[in-house]
Amino acid sequence: MKYSNFEFTNPLFLWGLIIIPLLAAWLYVSRNRNQAKLSVSSVKSIQKSGLYTYLYRGLWAFRLLALTLLIVALARPRNVAVTTKNKKNKGIDIVMATDVSGSMLAKDLKPNRLEALKDVAEKFVDKRPNDRIGVVLYAGESYTKTPITSDKSIVKRTIASIEYGGIEDGTAIGMGLGAAVNRLKDSKAKSKVIILLTDGVNTAGSVDPKLATELAKGVGVKVYTIGIGTNGMAEMPYAKDYQGRLLYKPMQVEIDEKLLTYIAEETGGKYFRATSNTKLKTIYDEIDKLEKTEIEEFKYYNYQELYRNLVLAALALLALEYLLKNTLFKSFI
Repeated sequence: MKYSNFEFTNPLFLWGLIIIPLLAAWLYVSRNRNQAKLSVSSVKSIQKSGLYTYLYRGLWAFRLLALTLLIVALARPRNVAVTTKNKKNKGIDIVMATDVSGSMLAKDLKPNRLEALKDVAEKFVDKRPNDRIGVVLYAGESYTKTPITSDKSIVKRTIASIEYGGIEDGTAIGMGLGAAVNRLKDSKAKSKVIILLTDGVNTAGSVDPKLATELAKGVGVKVYTIGIGTNGMAEMPYAKDYQGRLLYKPMQVEIDEKLLTYIAEETGGKYFRATSNTKLKTIYDEIDKLEKTEIEEFKYYNYQELYRNLVLAALALLALEYLLKNTLFKSFI
């Protein structure tokens, strides 16, 4: 087991170390004051005993060091090993139902609505490591691009590969919502969520958006709706030139906010309006905070007590001082 943290259980005792230098100074002064002096005509006969004299005078250092160790021992030093285990409760299943109609290429968000969404959606996926996510695309009709999966790399690749075209143009909000609900109806997750994004009004499809809303309510799915597009006019594609390049012109932004608000409120979700890249990011950040998977964290602590060794070392120093005074330095007064 690896001990990675060191701590004192009773750190207030360390204030007692203040007494050590004061006691050392007092012992030094008192020993010099009480030391007997002897005058002799020659010191040659006692030079050999000089070393022993200095060692004897230093025996008090053993007591000071022992006292220091005992004070530190009272502070209860110990090493701590912390083991963390996480228990994930039933997570959240999320389906991102995304409008890929031609108007999603409008340039009121940079570089356009679709690319702005892809960037934000990929970052949103990165923040959901404990949830399953699926992707549904819709325009004039709808289809599942990726079923709900816990493999975030697949989801991110799916989002990155979203492009305009390959599906009948139009805005079938009811079909997009219905396809997303169908992906979640058998889910056993704690929470089932759809993020429905569009930039227009329901103009296509065979499924009424309000009927799809009732289906979502029936299987306990919460829908967060996002209307993407600035207020007023926006540069939107309206045709292609002879080389197949899109032609743009200013057009009025039309979003059925009343319908999107209805879908969100009926299912317990919330409606958002993304009028800029920054606002779009803020919306996904808010949804991320609103829908969190509960994770229980358990921490296990193991302690390696160190005070015993300090006490033993202090006793050993005191014993050594006693032995030296009564053996090697017994002849000293």
